[in-house]
Amino acid sequence: MLSNDIMPPAIVNIATRPDLVPVVAGWLFEAFWRQEGYELADVVEALKQSAAAGMPQSFVLIAGGEAAGTASFVAHDVDNRPDLTPWLAGVFVAPAHRGHGYASMLVKAVEQAARQEGVKTLWLYTNSAETLYARAGWERAGTISHLGVPKALMRRTLPTTDH
Repeated sequence: MLSNDIMPPAIVNIATRPDLVPVVAGWLFEAFWRQEGYELADVVEALKQSAAAGMPQSFVLIAGGEAAGTASFVAHDVDNRPDLTPWLAGVFVAPAHRGHGYASMLVKAVEQAARQEGVKTLWLYTNSAETLYARAGWERAGTISHLGVPKALMRRTLPTTDH
């Protein structure tokens, strides 16, 4: 068996690894939730609601034996567009683990979860990673305002099988 330092990265559902909730909650709080006026406890509670199937689901990429990144599959991500559902949300890779394609792996994990639920179209918004998502097959669908700031609204029509 390979040691942790040479094990290939793996993606786990946080529902099966509740021990990862504190580290993932810290990342998400600092990257997204703090600016929206939430408390760290709100993020912890949201992650504890993650299911093994359906929505919401949160995924964690493990690399070198430690949590390296996360992404979630959720019903809603912005209040002003309740008509758009479901969403890829909270994509985050820890700074020490960036540059290895982990964000793309996490996006694919959420897309697979969505396909398993029969989802045909998945949504996201971004202000800094439009190119990353475009390379993964996402298309710009306009602009959305979140917290008074315009962001790129993107959608992905999911293929029925992985390629």
